[in-house]
Amino acid sequence: MSVALVTGSAGLIGSESVRHFARLGLTVVGIDNDMRGYFFGADGSTAWQVEQLKSELGASYQHHSIDIRDRDAVAALFTRYGKDISVVIHTAAQPSHDWAAKEPFTDFDVNAVGTLNLLENTRLHAPDAPFIFTSTNKVYGDTPNRLPLVEQETRYELDPAHTYYEGIREDMSIDHSLHSIFGVSKVAADVLVQEYGRYFGLKTAAFRGGTLTGPAHSAAELHGFLAYLMRCNMERRVYTIYGYKGKMVRDAIHSNDVVTAFEAFFRAPRVGEVYNLGGGRQSNCSHLEAFQLAEEISGVEMRHVYDEQARTGDHQWYVSDMGRFREHYPDWKQQYDVPAILREMYEANAERWTPQA
Repeated sequence: MSVALVTGSAGLIGSESVRHFARLGLTVVGIDNDMRGYFFGADGSTAWQVEQLKSELGASYQHHSIDIRDRDAVAALFTRYGKDISVVIHTAAQPSHDWAAKEPFTDFDVNAVGTLNLLENTRLHAPDAPFIFTSTNKVYGDTPNRLPLVEQETRYELDPAHTYYEGIREDMSIDHSLHSIFGVSKVAADVLVQEYGRYFGLKTAAFRGGTLTGPAHSAAELHGFLAYLMRCNMERRVYTIYGYKGKMVRDAIHSNDVVTAFEAFFRAPRVGEVYNLGGGRQSNCSHLEAFQLAEEISGVEMRHVYDEQARTGDHQWYVSDMGRFREHYPDWKQQYDVPAILREMYEANAERWTPQA
């Protein structure tokens, strides 16, 4: 038996990974205890996705409601499957930099200690398995906000002559910046993943994600920019813009494009790698531009209010340069852009995201 062990298996990237690697013929062992429901309430719960995965995949999917902070439970699971584990895909996290400030211990224990538990058990029980980690662009802190941005009608932008115009590379420093508590815990996890590669020789990769998105997102205000925006539009909710006049820019990468990148690494793994992962110049937008796209797709006017106070450490402009990953994996192709992502969200959630009575 060849096993793909996926943490956060009912989340956006986790569930996409479960389906993708099951289609490749692996038995998928999923770990998810719906902490997202604790973080974000009913909107963020992934319980519905667990039931879908069980129904769709049957015996190909084995679910375990384990907390990755529980060292003994994690060790027992790795002991059970051992060297049958062909890949570890670690997507479980506390994913919000706003939420982290409320419970710093919880944030750090889930993001950093949980990652250490998984890495150490991979080293002990499945040392040949590639270890794929969903890190975040928040490891760069607010350093991107020092870029010389130019205000345009609907967005902030860089001069085309700037070295980072095509996107931010992995050579941007992660030091001497404001990270948020969440950013700190993810830096710790990111560096652990690198070190288990460099020090112990494991085949590890930290993918520093921008806006990872898709129709399976359990969208909540504190996490899930495009999905939450589309949900607000469809349910006639009021969306709050926090700062930067709504002109802050995000690049967005579809969850399917993410997991095909994971597959590329799985098939030809490397040691201690770091890759920026995002939509790049092909797929990015400001909040104002996303509003316009959502309105065009749904035919419904976007309801919103503006709060001048930007979120602490929030990026004013972030576009990823995936040149390093493309150099290592030239056959990987990005399929989606922002309009296609939003349209798919609209069509996939037409029944779930209906106007509230």
